Amino acid sequence: MLALAIPLNDDTVSPGLLGFGVFIALAVALVFLIRSMNKQMRRIDAPKEADLKQQEWERAQAAKAARASSATKPAGGTPPDTV
Repeated sequence: MLALAIPLNDDTVSPGLLGFGVFIALAVALVFLIRSMNKQMRRIDAPKEADLKQQEWERAQAAKAARASSATKPAGGTPPDTV
């Protein structure tokens, strides 16, 4: 009954070595999780902003070329092949 003889207050109760160990274990787990997440993020093949702008520019150029080539063709288009 020694435990009942010591009064519990803020000065006598602390997390102790077990609490410190749990905290360190969580911190180490967090470091490994962050490293793993960064590794996975580097593997993702997401398009860069410059690539997206380049593709948009290429589409605009292709559309402009298509409009220019359709403007030079006759309005009726090409006649169907007769057999």
